[in-house]
Amino acid sequence: MNITTKQIKELRDETGVSVMQCKKSLEDAGGDLEKAKIILRKISKQSADKKLGRTLGAGAVVSYIHSNGLVGTMLELLCETDFVARNEDFKALGKDLAMHITALSPEYLKMEDIKEEDKVKAKELFEKDLAEKPKEMRDKIMEGKLSSYFGEKVLLEQAFIKNSEINIRTLIEQAAQKFGERMEVGRFVRFSIN
Repeated sequence: MNITTKQIKELRDETGVSVMQCKKSLEDAGGDLEKAKIILRKISKQSADKKLGRTLGAGAVVSYIHSNGLVGTMLELLCETDFVARNEDFKALGKDLAMHITALSPEYLKMEDIKEEDKVKAKELFEKDLAEKPKEMRDKIMEGKLSSYFGEKVLLEQAFIKNSEINIRTLIEQAAQKFGERMEVGRFVRFSIN
């Protein structure tokens, strides 16, 4: 299979990943752009997992205020080095995340942040729906309902507002692969005037 420069450029423009990684993923995917994106996502996840133990000693505070001036977000995006923290693409990622938070108003950063009392309340809410279901199916259905319910409220699980094919966790993993270092959202605050 002969991979063209145009294909590599297109994949690089969409993902921001290095030319060599784009070329290799296109070769592995037989020239199929969509398959190449999936391959790059898997590589991004593996790359991010390898960086988990690294210290986050730098970052940026980024904000987004919606055009109506009534809602906005302040976000702490952490990384390993000042070199990356000063990069315009890193700051743009922070802006995109702040805009996403402003639009979708997540309540939690990650699944581990959900309080037990919130889980209990959600279970109570769904138990009424499950009363008619066979007992052996209830646990599985409850698990699915809770996952879906909290998936909409947890930032890292939400579909990215600019590209619904990926969630925020994947977006950050892709950025970590692109910059070559670990990064994560430290915290965020969303402000709204009703």
